Amino acid sequence: MTARRFQRIQAVLARRQPDLTILAEDVYKPHNLSAMLRSCDAVGIGSVHAVSPTGGVPTYNATSASAEKWVELRVHGSLDAALDAVRADGMQVLAAHFSARAVRYDAVDYTRPSCIVFGNEREGVTPACAERADAHILIPMLGMVTSLNVSVATAVILFEAQRQRRLAGFYDAPRLDAGQRNDVALRWLHPREAALLEANGSPFPVLEPDGSLPAEALARLSRQASGNR
Repeated sequence: MTARRFQRIQAVLARRQPDLTILAEDVYKPHNLSAMLRSCDAVGIGSVHAVSPTGGVPTYNATSASAEKWVELRVHGSLDAALDAVRADGMQVLAAHFSARAVRYDAVDYTRPSCIVFGNEREGVTPACAERADAHILIPMLGMVTSLNVSVATAVILFEAQRQRRLAGFYDAPRLDAGQRNDVALRWLHPREAALLEANGSPFPVLEPDGSLPAEALARLSRQASGNR
């Protein structure tokens, strides 16, 4: 751990956008989902959602540049559960879907709390998802092919969302409070200790200025580990 690395992490967390996310609906190719996570991290998304019929979504791939370490992937057992979760956070649901009511991707307001849904590589979003979405968005295509790869479409749309949010000043001040930033940084920097604290129902301590754990917290964790042996 170096102070410089901790400062970088603090700067990243200061730009996280807790009210912007995506939902991957049965995106089954690991390299596509990995690339989607990479784009999410690049625009400041810290938590994304996925639905998979198998209940597990493989993401570990060189394409992500280790983005899965920095972006939380919340896997839901059904589309309804995923949509209920994002709506509980007050988000509009925008489905990347070609339909009669679809509008250009750059004609919607991404400064609103937003979840953008991307369907799988073969079928796109399901009819059930299209029906529950607040709006459908599309990327105009001027060539012979009718759509972009799902990971490329994700990047195009998310960087439009980033552009709008930059103009609105959303990246100028932290959107996560100090406690939230501390807890995420602790999970990133000290995953083993974070897991022990959560397993014991213990609150996370405030990290030292260099990102290290306070001596008191380390001593407590050592006692807990000894007691569990």
